[in-house]
Amino acid sequence: MTADDLVELRRDLHRRPEPAWREFYTTARIVEELESRFGDDLAELHVGPDAIATDHRLAVPDDAELTHALERARETGVDEGVLESLEGGYTGAVAVLEKGDGPTVGLRVDIDGLPRAESEDADHAPAAEGFRSEHEGAMHACGHDAHATIGVGVLEEIVDSDFEGTLKVFFQPAEEVIGGGKSMAKSEHIADVDYLLAAHIGLDHPTGEIVAAIDGFLAVSHLEAEFSGEPAHAGGHPEQGRNAVQAMATAVQNLYAIPRNSDGPTRINAGRVEGGSAANVIPESARILAEVRGETTELMEYMADNAERVIRSAAEMHDCEVEVELGAQAPSATSDEALATLVADAAGDVEGVERILERDELGGSEDATFLMREVQQNGGKACYVGVGTDHPGGHHTATFDVDEESIGHGVETLAGAIERVAEERP
Repeated sequence: MTADDLVELRRDLHRRPEPAWREFYTTARIVEELESRFGDDLAELHVGPDAIATDHRLAVPDDAELTHALERARETGVDEGVLESLEGGYTGAVAVLEKGDGPTVGLRVDIDGLPRAESEDADHAPAAEGFRSEHEGAMHACGHDAHATIGVGVLEEIVDSDFEGTLKVFFQPAEEVIGGGKSMAKSEHIADVDYLLAAHIGLDHPTGEIVAAIDGFLAVSHLEAEFSGEPAHAGGHPEQGRNAVQAMATAVQNLYAIPRNSDGPTRINAGRVEGGSAANVIPESARILAEVRGETTELMEYMADNAERVIRSAAEMHDCEVEVELGAQAPSATSDEALATLVADAAGDVEGVERILERDELGGSEDATFLMREVQQNGGKACYVGVGTDHPGGHHTATFDVDEESIGHGVETLAGAIERVAEERP
């Protein structure tokens, strides 16, 4: 693919961002690109439910949202057969290239967008150049449009290379809600992967910089708490009520008081709280949407256990009931040094790459860790690679964009690393 081809695909995906498990157009467009470019070169192309372990999807939206997204994708004219296979939110794809005897190497790229509006400012390149999101309330604010493009570009590079072995590219849905990684990690397609690379663009690294290995993934768990009390007139009979908002507020205050742990960093955030109906009504219901994180999976579990204890104690204190549900989770992971060395070697041969960092800390969470740990537990090696890009706004902001030159840096670095892996089998 030429640089212009890469930019064209990235911009097409950028125009139609689709949040978790609604990547209908995105998956169909990727399939179209793979079939038109590679045809019989691909040994297998698994789409939708054939690409994932369907019982392990996390944070799936309701049927109404899925149906709306599917119908919107239909209006674009993409392949109806592909869309039918994705119905119900079974999105994503796995492309398999076989080129003789050798190791099986996996590349994981994520494809979902975020449920947030994109800037309309004249100095925001997608708005100025005509490829701003056409889906109001959604945008590619984290570079997954570039990631999917890199995945297609790497496949073409390996098709035309001397690589010997099998390459599997995992076009993973639902990363932003840590909902898709587990479904691919538990699929049959990961079982024979000897080496896995995953990649992310940006992460506050500039264009021309490659991070050979990113670590510092915080294990994460989402949780939801639904408080139930008893309504009453706040002026006439306040003693008859059981105040669910009061219980919720007590819980929020004490969630942030969970003791830190000497084994490593932990995090907690009550990201959404809501409840009540009117100023003169004792509120009968309230809700908390929260997340906990830890440097290790064990530390995340420590925070989750204590968060549930705090929430239940707050409900009891105010004579309310509460239902606590743990949601999507992702573990921590560490990149293997042997793979990082090959990534750095490959990056050194890429025109435009001016600086190579051996390692850096992410400080956030990523569900690629499911795939990384699965490969490592099966005796293989895994590495998470950072591809620098100048981005005018921070990740997840309305003005986020990528420097499209960096897409080529990612393609060449990852393809070069994959070729070295097959040759050296570290």
